[in-house]
Order: sequence, then C-alpha cells, then structure tokens
Amino acid sequence: MKELLEQIRIDAETLFESADTIAQIEELRVRFLGKKGELTSILKGMGILSESERPVMGKLANDTREHIEQLVSDRTHDIAHKMLATKLENEKTDITLPGRKPSMGKRHPLNIVLSDIKEIFLGMGFEVAEGPEVEFTENNFDLLNIPTTHPSRSKQDTFYITDDIALRPQTSPVQVRVMKDRMPPIRILAPGRVYRRDTVDATHSPVFHQVEGLAVDKGITMSDLKGTLETFAKKLYGDDIAVRFRPHHFPFTEPSAEMDATCFVCSGKGCSLCKGEGFIEILGCGMVHPKVLANCGIDPDEYSGFAFGMGLDRITMMRYNIDDLRLLFENDIRFLRQF
Repeated sequence: MKELLEQIRIDAETLFESADTIAQIEELRVRFLGKKGELTSILKGMGILSESERPVMGKLANDTREHIEQLVSDRTHDIAHKMLATKLENEKTDITLPGRKPSMGKRHPLNIVLSDIKEIFLGMGFEVAEGPEVEFTENNFDLLNIPTTHPSRSKQDTFYITDDIALRPQTSPVQVRVMKDRMPPIRILAPGRVYRRDTVDATHSPVFHQVEGLAVDKGITMSDLKGTLETFAKKLYGDDIAVRFRPHHFPFTEPSAEMDATCFVCSGKGCSLCKGEGFIEILGCGMVHPKVLANCGIDPDEYSGFAFGMGLDRITMMRYNIDDLRLLFENDIRFLRQF
C-alpha cells in the first residue's frame, strides 16, 4: 500500500505539472480525490491492515492527500495568473495616445434667450408662472373676452380635442388661472409651448413658443407698460435699440398696441425684411380689458393692469440674426454649435 501511495504522489505531480487549464485541474482533482478517486479507493482498503500498520499508513495517506490538495491550489493559481497576464496583454491600452475629448452639449438658442428674458423680468419683480398645454375653451377664449365669432376660435386656426378642450393657441390661459386663484398685486411671466394651425415655412410653425406677461395692481397705467417693455428691449438687445408703439386691437386689452424694435438687419435704415420701415414688430401689448378682470373675479374699478405677449422664436431670431424659423427645430448640430 505504501508503494501505491508513492506512485499516486508521483503520478499527481507529473499530471498537475502538465495541466494547462482550470478544467484539466478539476478533472485531476476528481481522479485522485473524488469519491471514486484513486486515493479514496486505497483508503477504503485500510481495513485489511493490522492495528500497528494503520496509524503509519493513515498518516502517509493524509500526507498524500494534503500534497495533492496543495498541487491543486498551486497549479490553479499559476494557471489563473497566466490567464490574467494573457488577457491584460491582449486588452492593453496604449496610454501614450492623446485622449479623446468627450463632446459636450450646449443650451438651445431658445433656452438661452428664454433664460435671459426671465432674468430681466425677475429683476423687475415678476415671477414665472406655468400652466397646462391642453386647456379648456373657457380659459382659452371665453374669459379673455374673445367672442365666438373671432377667427382664432375656428377649427381652421386652433387644434381642438373636443368642443370644450383645445391645445392652447397662446399662454394667456396661464394669466387667467393666476387671476382666478389670487388677488392683486400680480406680476407674472408665462412662457411655454403653444399650438396653431400654420403651415411650416421660414416664419411659421404649428408648434412654437410664447412668453406673455401680466401686471395687475392699483393705479397701473399705460406709461408703466411702455416703461417696462422699453426696459426689457434695451436689456435684451442693447441700449442702442429703439422701440415704438402702434395702436392695434386685441379683444383682451383696451387700449391695445404693437411694439416694434429697430430692424436687426439694417439697424433702422430700411431693408426688404422690414419693408423699408426700419422697425420690426416684436410683441403685442395693452391695458387689460375691464371685462377680463371682471371675468376672473377682480374689480376693474379698483384695479388695472397691463399685459403683453411675444413670440420667443421671433425674439431669438432677432437676437442671433437667424433668417429661417425651421433652423430652431431641425436639430442640425452644425447650426446649434454656433451658440
């Protein structure tokens, strides 16, 4: 039995030395130490030994087992180390190559200008208010003193979901919601996405953006409106900008006006874009109609207010001399990288 144990020891050393994979190591472990392994079979025959031989052979058998277990451990470690070294060699990175700078995103020009507009009006005591883009007809039109015969209420101009619900054609419903929810003093800026049935071209889109403002308090006059908007224009475009107000009509303001600013192409000299006038319309405004105040629960005999609305897209185009509205929506990275 001693000779058999010595032979198992020699065979194990030879076979483990030649093993090249973890799978081969496992096969050899089972061959020598498994339930039906060579060493296990010899230990099962210990019963035929005399009482004096058993301790000697038992120790020799245990030494042989420990030696084989050590062979398994050492050879497994060696093979794993070689496999890792091979993997690192095959997957190594040349750190001498120059690094690749990740591409960084930028704010969209609409968001840049909107942020500037917010900062200007926040500095004048306004707060930003928001509302749903799907709005009730009552808030879209009725409470704003827009009659049922007005063209903006037709299905050719507005996207209706039902007879009583539509995609908002302006952010004016935000003003209505604020006036219904609280009493003056009110100073809010209402930016957001709006929808109208327009064919896409260089100056029109069925989806665009508006920024509207509202101020309601005791003693507000037209001069407050003009001073606020002139301050806004100069802070946004520079002190050299000139503005003018032209009489107009809006159902929700009385009196109403449109505000023009110096043409950004010709700087007021006159060109084809401004049709020789030197000015371009940038927003509509006026004093809040007494009926609108009353509709929203505010006493028009005690309070007055002004409102204005501008197209964020047009303001952005003027700011950056963009001549085609579609550039703002096409996500051409070559265009957006300029901002």
